[in-house]
Amino acid sequence: MTIVIDPSKEGLEKVLRDYQIEALNIIWNIDKKGMTSREVYQAVNRSLGDKTISRASIINFLNDMCDEGVLKYEEETCKGGTRRKYFTGLDEKGFKKHIAKVVFKSFMRDFPAQTKEAFAEVLSDN
Repeated sequence: MTIVIDPSKEGLEKVLRDYQIEALNIIWNIDKKGMTSREVYQAVNRSLGDKTISRASIINFLNDMCDEGVLKYEEETCKGGTRRKYFTGLDEKGFKKHIAKVVFKSFMRDFPAQTKEAFAEVLSDN
């Protein structure tokens, strides 16, 4: 997953689009039941109101989140063959920590001295 940070936004909107946040919230709130991409797609579009998002965008996002370990999936047999049922891998708190680690590791790889300096300054300001 490529993370694009928009510092002008707040919360998860710094790194995710509205439909992506909604998809994760839906899966995080269904507990252990799991959801198919169709169910997530329908729920996201219901909650977005006037705006709609394609099912392909939902599927690509859900699969990216599985690759990152944020979501898990199980394959189940259905009328047309098999489909994925998506479950929580990381809860919201774990996801936020994951994002912070990914970003921090990237900065440490590319600008280690400056990142350590900036981090120390931020910590001393708080």
